[in-house]
Amino acid sequence: MSIAPIQWDHWRSFIAVAEHGSLSAAARALGLTQPTISRHVDLLEASLGATLFLRAPQGMTLSDLGQQMLPEARAMAASAAALERAASAPLEAARGVVRLGASEVVGAEVLPALLAPLLADHPGLEVELALSNHNDDLLRREADLALRMVRPTQSGLVARKLADVQIGLHAHSSYLNRHGTPETLDDLADHVLIGPDSDAAALEGFAQAGIPRRRICLRCDREAAQLNAIRTGVGIGVMQAGIARRDPDLRPVLAGKVAFTLECWLVLHADLRQTARVRLLADHLAEHLPQALAG
Repeated sequence: MSIAPIQWDHWRSFIAVAEHGSLSAAARALGLTQPTISRHVDLLEASLGATLFLRAPQGMTLSDLGQQMLPEARAMAASAAALERAASAPLEAARGVVRLGASEVVGAEVLPALLAPLLADHPGLEVELALSNHNDDLLRREADLALRMVRPTQSGLVARKLADVQIGLHAHSSYLNRHGTPETLDDLADHVLIGPDSDAAALEGFAQAGIPRRRICLRCDREAAQLNAIRTGVGIGVMQAGIARRDPDLRPVLAGKVAFTLECWLVLHADLRQTARVRLLADHLAEHLPQALAG
């Protein structure tokens, strides 16, 4: 298939429509008008000579070709973003943009306080937090460095283990005062449990602890909502021990019976080791994150 030159803006609009499901939502996400997004998609399809989206009153879904194109378009977007970050400052300057990948919990609960003094001391430094429980592909430069809860296996990456993160069941003292503290796994049947809804990995962890999905009374795949439910006394749920230690009203539950450990690794692309702004952030995390994770 012969393809005429296509502007990057057209691919960016394609990605936005694919991710948001409609022209109007994509326009809002990109800060453009709906007719502009529509024109970009039409020009892209005309250039390819094929349909990328199936139109319906409920929105737009990817065609088979669109599904095939999306991963490569995302890779191109990651490369464009990495190019912009690289151009934000010279390699030897401790300023410019650094993109840091992390889990939702670490990004929301741990990193803000950790990054505050670094950003205060380096006014020219900018940090983009890419929060997701799915690991960024550092080889494709979706992030410059990342905090991962599993040991990386890809070649071309530099990894350093920072900490062992302890995880277990916790509850607010107000909940335990009302309902009592369970002493055995069987006692959990009489309590409100907070946990995942459809996250297969998280549900498997609960199942291995002897807690099937049907026993979870409040289900949600967003961990921030789970943590807030624990803090407000809704019931018993999973939390990092270091995060729980910051709140004197949070108590461990069945600490000797339901607990597991995740490794925290600092990972970066080998080519970025000599980039001053990346090294600055990496050194700061390596120095301070272990204590922050321990609470």
